[in-house]
Amino acid sequence: MNVFLWILQGVLAALFAAAGVTKSTQPREKLISQLPWVSDVSTPVVRLIGVTELAGALGLILPGAFDIATLLTPLAATGLAVIMVLAMGLHARRKEPQAIGFNAILLIVAAIIMWGRFGPYSF
Repeated sequence: MNVFLWILQGVLAALFAAAGVTKSTQPREKLISQLPWVSDVSTPVVRLIGVTELAGALGLILPGAFDIATLLTPLAATGLAVIMVLAMGLHARRKEPQAIGFNAILLIVAAIIMWGRFGPYSF
């Protein structure tokens, strides 16, 4: 189970790191062409979302990799799950069911990591 959790953590971290770097570094116009919801949110909020996603990605990997403050890994997964719930709300208002489905999958993966790392398979 520990190997399975590490694989999930790696995949989720890669997805959120890529999304976080994109949202925190790309010009607003380019983001709007890639992510239409950005037009409904202010630029500082988009940047904050990006930085938070990047921090969550690092929190999924670094504590366990260095065996330091491993409690941060399930907390990072919890934070990413909260971001996904909020994202699902935004996409629901925009009537974007495909985005809601993708966010739901990421939420489930984060929940599995939370359960595993808070519970019986903590580091």
